Amino acid sequence: MNYQARLGMMVAGCYGLPQFRMRVFLWGACPTKMLPQFPLPTHDVIVRGGAPNEFEQNIVAYNENECPELERALQLEDALSDLPPVTNYEDRDEIPYGKAAKTEFQRFIRLPRSALMSCSLSVKATDMHQLFDHKPLQLNDDDYQRVCQIPKRKGANFRDLPGVVVGPDNTVEWDPNVERVILPSGKPLVPDYAMSFIKGKSLKPFGRLWWDETVPTVVTRAEPHNQVILHPEQDRVLSIRENARLQGFPDFYKLQGPVKERYTQVGNAVAVPVARALGYALCQALKGQCSAEPLFVLPRKFPSMDRGSSSTPEEAADGV
Repeated sequence: MNYQARLGMMVAGCYGLPQFRMRVFLWGACPTKMLPQFPLPTHDVIVRGGAPNEFEQNIVAYNENECPELERALQLEDALSDLPPVTNYEDRDEIPYGKAAKTEFQRFIRLPRSALMSCSLSVKATDMHQLFDHKPLQLNDDDYQRVCQIPKRKGANFRDLPGVVVGPDNTVEWDPNVERVILPSGKPLVPDYAMSFIKGKSLKPFGRLWWDETVPTVVTRAEPHNQVILHPEQDRVLSIRENARLQGFPDFYKLQGPVKERYTQVGNAVAVPVARALGYALCQALKGQCSAEPLFVLPRKFPSMDRGSSSTPEEAADGV
């Protein structure tokens, strides 16, 4: 079709999220237009796996022999540790924050719309609105009772429930010396599907996240049957807002629709820091300020830039 094209595979965590999530992006431009570049990572996330060998050269990353000064990789604690506790039965769409932000990520994600949309460097990260969408998908009674028995420690999952043993080949088996526990509903505490998932080798069913971890990908469904989505210290799945933060949505975003639809909206979205970096690259191309090279370096502290400097927003955006 006589278009220029450039394909890149970007990892969300490389742009300031505690989420890996590799996705493919394709730039296209008419022959008379400047083809945008792909923005190089800003955070020190090790990119491994997820791409076929034929496309390794399309991964947006520094070369192995380069040693750039990057921000440290973020973890779950950086993004979620300031959020107030809620239960499996939380039904409020708006609640108070309750406590101050603890990390740079939290201070930035809490900024009001006026600060983020105007690129103002003078607005402080104060609580200028309620916390929206901090409610989890309500689990049914059986699943809730299962979740309550998952230990609150790193790596915990259904394998820690009574009656389950792990064989030498990492395959789960029923313990012949333990009678199978039955829930009040008459269903088993350990469901058969958890034992058979991925031929009994999976660690995902009813898996609990931990503060020093990242998530592979924020998904559209919040059920704990085949994914690690339990809160580290609370007996529930991650809330809509927690998933939104892992995707980089500012807290002022207020989602609409039933709970399941809100999870889907968040999970299907391009991670906000990735979209923001791509938007910056597009603007540079439209202004004629990019080169023919496929990759470029984002300004320091992008997108918040250096809030301690005395430069104007325009100077900061230009990397001055």
